[in-house]
Amino acid sequence: MSKTIAINAGSSSLKWKLFTMPEENVLASGIVERIGLNDSIFTIKYNDGEKFEQVVDIADHEVAVEMLLEQLKELNILSDFNEITGVGHRVVAGGEIFKDSALVTDEVIKQIEDLSEFAPLHNPANATGIKAFRKILPDITSVAVFDTSFHQTMPKVNYLYSIPMEYYEKHNARKYGAHGTSHKYVAERAAELLGKPIEDTKIITCHLGNGASITAVDGGKSVDTSMGFTPLAGVTMGTRSGDIDPSLLPFLMEKEGIESINDMIYILNNESGLKGLSGISSDMRDLEDAEATNEKAALALRIFEDRVRKYVGSYAATMNGVDAIVFTAGIGENGSDTRKNVIDGLTFLGAEIDDEKNNVRGKEREISSDSSKVKVFLIPTDEEVMIARDVEKLRNS
Repeated sequence: MSKTIAINAGSSSLKWKLFTMPEENVLASGIVERIGLNDSIFTIKYNDGEKFEQVVDIADHEVAVEMLLEQLKELNILSDFNEITGVGHRVVAGGEIFKDSALVTDEVIKQIEDLSEFAPLHNPANATGIKAFRKILPDITSVAVFDTSFHQTMPKVNYLYSIPMEYYEKHNARKYGAHGTSHKYVAERAAELLGKPIEDTKIITCHLGNGASITAVDGGKSVDTSMGFTPLAGVTMGTRSGDIDPSLLPFLMEKEGIESINDMIYILNNESGLKGLSGISSDMRDLEDAEATNEKAALALRIFEDRVRKYVGSYAATMNGVDAIVFTAGIGENGSDTRKNVIDGLTFLGAEIDDEKNNVRGKEREISSDSSKVKVFLIPTDEEVMIARDVEKLRNS
């Protein structure tokens, strides 16, 4: 029996699942939330209902990985690290180098680090996780699974920017997208729920977490997505601005005395989004607690919903129709108010939410009304099983 651990490191979280393969049975799973913030939450679920939870400050992803491996032994989920025969790592940016998953080598790690300019909040954390696992488990099959691979099917009309063509030809300056593994999983699951071959569907997937992206999936293939050259583009996010007029940057730099463009980009990546708008937090839960009495918190929530709604409407036009809208990831799976407010602004598409069905957190369910022409689904993402499948495929190749 082989055991594969799938690692999904987000900008402020680390989700993981330990599987027996190829059965895809889950031995244990967990998440580290609020990495880099106070009161990080470390959770492990195992033995059909047992749960270990600890609230502790976790400075970065390397500390989170070390804690995870040690805790698996302390809870007797593993007796030895060598029981793990494969590890799969979610990597955000693969550029045009990685069109599919890849076995990890020193060269692949270097390429992932070199691609950090495409995903400055993610690829460094992804590489840190890979190196931490290789140090402890040097002989197992290690696989990098790239968020961008699913979006390699986008046509040029959607992935090229309207800038001089030579910038793409010389520097690969184009849209790459992110969250591809999640978008692929929930789109395939939505097609199953629709009872149609995925080739016959038009689905808009909304991966809404601290990082958020929207994807148009036409016939099972990504044809457009909201994130761009880096995961900074698209909708408003936890700490990221999303789309912004580039001319605003030199204006703000002059007014605020910001000397470096890198400093400006840091602000857009780390001090903007919900955090910057509200002045309170990047965490949706904190803003929902405060919105009744804090105008900025309420406004940040409305802006987030507005940006998601605009992309959904745009992608319905891109595909000339839509069969289903899917909500997934932390906010998408748990934010009933967010889901309702987004869909309530899309009735022109024939989408209508059912308030009773929508009163749910983290469970797969159709949440649209019986009369809705467009199906609306809550589908918990399972990037980890997709990652584990790729590990198994390459381990046996």
